[in-house]
Amino acid sequence: MTETMNFHKTDSEFMERWEAFAYNEVVNEPGQTLDETTRYLAVLAALIGSQSVDAYRYYLPKAVESALTPAMVKEVVYQAVDYLGFGRVFPFFAATNEVFEANGIPNPEENRGTTTMEDRLEKGAAAQAEIFGSQMLEAWKAGHINRWLASNCFGDIYTRKGLDLKQRELITFCFLAAQGGCEPQLTSHAIGNMNLGNDKEFLVRVVSQILPYIGYPKSLNANRCIENAATQMA
Repeated sequence: MTETMNFHKTDSEFMERWEAFAYNEVVNEPGQTLDETTRYLAVLAALIGSQSVDAYRYYLPKAVESALTPAMVKEVVYQAVDYLGFGRVFPFFAATNEVFEANGIPNPEENRGTTTMEDRLEKGAAAQAEIFGSQMLEAWKAGHINRWLASNCFGDIYTRKGLDLKQRELITFCFLAAQGGCEPQLTSHAIGNMNLGNDKEFLVRVVSQILPYIGYPKSLNANRCIENAATQMA
């Protein structure tokens, strides 16, 4: 979505209904609202998960102006790599840096990491256990991919400053919901969210707020995963 695309001129009838739905009806639906920080985290994660780089460029300045710090944005992009792969997130690194520069948004300082190469596995497993239960302390021993999951995904990324664990599980849920085809993992991370206090009703509100950006099929699938997760926890 570039500034040269004047949708209000070329597609005015559609845009009138779209904006009324996405920017008013969805945002203000009784019982489905989110605070601005949470909503923008969810929307940016959903746009990355659905590979919507042009829409991401459009919404990013609004997100920073309204609620998010530059560091929070960078952490969303970094964490996306573990759930989408670097190839699919690469354009969002470039888009973020370009939008920051064009809008005079300062690139945040680094040094948000909290682990070393020596303790990343231990601290990553501890983060997994906090989210999913104490059985995760030993899960990394099941094979090298499980070890990488603990040390790289959780040790290198989840332990970083900039977002707390509840926010990190929220954006992971949105990455998975938006890309689709990961329903077993989406259900597991719905459980992880609930374990941290992002309860069923909260997750349904999240799905409601990202629906305009990921569509009805993936939103309905996400709600089904939330139901399955709640059933498993009952």
